[in-house]
Amino acid sequence: MGRQVNYKIGIIGCGLIGYKRAKSLGPKGKLVACADINISKARRITHNKEIKIFTNWKKLLEIKEIDIVIISTPHNQLAKILLEAYKKNKHILVEKPASKNLNEMKKIISKVKSNRIKIRIGYNHRYHQSIIKAQEIIKSGVLGKIMYLRGRYGHGGRLGYEKEWRAKLSTSGGGELIDQGSHLIDLSRLFLGEFNKVEGFINTYFWKMAVEDNVFLTLKTHSNKIAFLHASWTEWKNLFSFEIFGTLGKLDIIGKGGSYGREQLTLYKMSKKMGIPKQKIWKFQKQDVSWKNEMNEFYKDITYNRKPDVNLSDAYKTFKIINKIYKNSKYAHFT
Repeated sequence: MGRQVNYKIGIIGCGLIGYKRAKSLGPKGKLVACADINISKARRITHNKEIKIFTNWKKLLEIKEIDIVIISTPHNQLAKILLEAYKKNKHILVEKPASKNLNEMKKIISKVKSNRIKIRIGYNHRYHQSIIKAQEIIKSGVLGKIMYLRGRYGHGGRLGYEKEWRAKLSTSGGGELIDQGSHLIDLSRLFLGEFNKVEGFINTYFWKMAVEDNVFLTLKTHSNKIAFLHASWTEWKNLFSFEIFGTLGKLDIIGKGGSYGREQLTLYKMSKKMGIPKQKIWKFQKQDVSWKNEMNEFYKDITYNRKPDVNLSDAYKTFKIINKIYKNSKYAHFT
């Protein structure tokens, strides 16, 4: 018996992320169309002649058989494509941060009224194996009461990085704070809840660009749980590090596959006499399965008519934090 395909999918934006999305649809999804202004990128993610290719994304949205639209374009295109896809009654997975800025996010929320159409924000880091396992451990009570966390995320760019779309304010809406910083904020909200005090500093240390290449954040909840975060485009050696501290121990997540190194989670369990803690290490498969895990959750959202656990409200709350940092900095013109 052949595998059953439940959802027909169109992808708008066929760069690196669009390519990863196409490879992670799984047995419940079938790619039927893709769109990109660069036709060669669109052709790269197609594997047979039945998949339609467009340079105009509006033509893709006219295909009635498409159930789900994945939007993986630069930030300045996300909001308008999302709203058009919504008008066409398509379920939507839109890459983070889901718009260019907070004002665009407010506009989206004001126009989206239907709960029937599912809109999921592509914060795929929530679906890394280490993050899922960390949630399980915390829920078990092994870590005790969560006190604070520390997150570091960064890379060193590449030759010509200052000329790419992420370095252009009109296209990206911001720099490393919106890029990798938004992932750290989202994960911090996942583990600690909502923040009532937001402090931070951004600066452009190295790259000759109008956007920031480093961001330093301290976020605090009403119950004084702290997220201490640093995202950087001058890390030079790619790094993902996320540490969660409880009253009975610590979780240390390092790596996320690929150039960031093998994904690994270490539990440091404090003994009654304290001293050197007991260790338990989980080493996960080298392949990054977060994209596939996230897509499977979206299929469930649609199948069971449930609200996505990373939705427009989450995108809005993350953007509020981002917006406050920009407003309090010399980069206030970003907003």
